[in-house]
Amino acid sequence: MIDARQSSTIHLSLEEDDFMLRRFLRARDHNVGKASAMFLKYLAWKRAAKPNGPITDDEVRNELAQEKLYVQGHDKMGRPMVYLFGSRHIAAKRDINEFKRYVVYILDNTCANLPAGQEKFAAVVDLKGFGYANCDVRAMLESLDIMQNNYPERLGRVLLIHVPYVFMAAWKMVYPFIDDNTKKKFVFVADKDLDATLRDALDESQLPEQFGGKLKLQGYNASTCD
Repeated sequence: MIDARQSSTIHLSLEEDDFMLRRFLRARDHNVGKASAMFLKYLAWKRAAKPNGPITDDEVRNELAQEKLYVQGHDKMGRPMVYLFGSRHIAAKRDINEFKRYVVYILDNTCANLPAGQEKFAAVVDLKGFGYANCDVRAMLESLDIMQNNYPERLGRVLLIHVPYVFMAAWKMVYPFIDDNTKKKFVFVADKDLDATLRDALDESQLPEQFGGKLKLQGYNASTCD
């Protein structure tokens, strides 16, 4: 006989497709035992993190109001682009539970809008003006934990630009908690290489105006995949 908890787990697992199962396998180098354990842990996390289904705008309204993140356009590989402006995150004003919901909200909506045949998204993290008020190691760790353990093989590449010393100090504390596969996806871009790096990754029509392109960032709720 199947108890209520087992029944709930089976129901949740049926909501996932073969592509998701393959991502969990790839994340654990095709070790079936490790991938299965990771997947079961994900199902338990999903029950706790989203007990009422998808997270709504109202549940993350304070985070959305900061307008620190945009999902818009795509790179030359067809991956949707996420743009994060670190100086708009104020550590002292964030509620960690709402922040975690916000991370899930963003990842769910980004993944839901991936074009057919595309499993990954890419990101640019702009740290211009980032200072001590924006430094939030706990939020960084929570974001990494959610992404690595529950959204495996979704992140393509992250370009970190205009990186100040204060961020590097925080990064040194976070770095040991990043798994080896994910570490390779973070690329620090020197200011002298910024324009060439962005234009190598993005067509001018998909490059935001802030970085010398023609794309006007219009807020999170704008079209996700132009």
